[in-house]
Amino acid sequence: MSSNTLFGNVPDDWTVSTIGDIATLQQGLQIAKELRVNSSKEGYIPLLKITDLPSRTFSEFVTDIKTQHIANDEDIIYTRTGQVGFVYTNVSGCVHNNCFKVNVDYSKFDKIFIYYYLKSDKFYEYSNQVASGSVQKDLKHSAFKSCPIGYPSLLEQKAIADTLCCLDDKIELNNRINKTLEEMAQAIFKSWFVDFEPFQDGEFEDSELGRIPKGWRVGTLRDISNITMGQSPNGSSYNENNDGTVFYQGRTDFGKRYPTIRLYTTEPKRIAKKGDILLSVRAPVGDINVASEDCCIGRGLASLKSKNNCNSYLFYQLLNLKDGFNVYNGEGTVFGSVNKDTLHNMQVLIPSESAMSQFQKSVGKLDDIIENNFIQIRSLAAIRDSLLPKLMSGEIRVPIEEVQ
Repeated sequence: MSSNTLFGNVPDDWTVSTIGDIATLQQGLQIAKELRVNSSKEGYIPLLKITDLPSRTFSEFVTDIKTQHIANDEDIIYTRTGQVGFVYTNVSGCVHNNCFKVNVDYSKFDKIFIYYYLKSDKFYEYSNQVASGSVQKDLKHSAFKSCPIGYPSLLEQKAIADTLCCLDDKIELNNRINKTLEEMAQAIFKSWFVDFEPFQDGEFEDSELGRIPKGWRVGTLRDISNITMGQSPNGSSYNENNDGTVFYQGRTDFGKRYPTIRLYTTEPKRIAKKGDILLSVRAPVGDINVASEDCCIGRGLASLKSKNNCNSYLFYQLLNLKDGFNVYNGEGTVFGSVNKDTLHNMQVLIPSESAMSQFQKSVGKLDDIIENNFIQIRSLAAIRDSLLPKLMSGEIRVPIEEVQ
């Protein structure tokens, strides 16, 4: 073994070079606000900004852009200011000034191999270390290009990329399944508790929320759930070394349905139990996740647990209250927030015990599948993240025969 790179020494039959030697960088375009439009129309293409790239739901569009600033599905986009170090591919549009378009000769290099190299924790750490600026990070061309890279033959690059893609493809499939299952559950909730479709043959009566099935009532969140407001521990107790209790400070830790573990605390104060619903109580108010383990919650969160073991009903009821929570996002001196009393007294529909139990029995099965898929996603991601540096250093070699 010889030739040091970000991932350590690489095998003798690999080539060691720099990003600048194998790729060219095209900085994106700074476009005045008045030249952007908020909806797609003929002749306009998406503006690829850091804020829109994660969701790929683009909010601004531009026209009359020179070719060098346009990315297509073959290009790799790397964020260079602010949130330095995020990498995307398979996007088309005009590259914003806060990103680089990374151009590589794909007759000599595999795009997905390069994508995973730039996506690695090692490259993320490197780019943030060499980026200038203490408040607003800025990754210069020269710093980006100076990073060393070791790579095998094109065929072995493809084998490495295929190995990592298999894991990510399964993760993406599970995410799509979970999205579909949650949409199904929300549709069932709306059918039962908004449109009252299964109960149309019964009697109805007037309420503060309109006509509802007889025997149901209007109450508050406190009536159907036990609510714990978060409290942040001493900052000196925070760590990233798995020491103590998982700590979620606020909305920044939220994922699609379950939070991402970033921090631990050795001095936990307010605890949410596995399966409790986590609600953002500071801007943006109303976003929700589910605790995947016992955890400490900071002041940006509250946890809610159903009083009658109908957490699925409670979860989808909170999703249904999204418009109500949005009222609080414009309040406060700087950021919107909702306090304990307001949350406790938020008005909700309380169905009969039998209706909630039937919903829990039906939709709870969907939620169980979603949770099992999430557990598999987390396991696959851990395997991928463990394999990636070993594959990128040649510590583990992928048999080329597998891709021939």
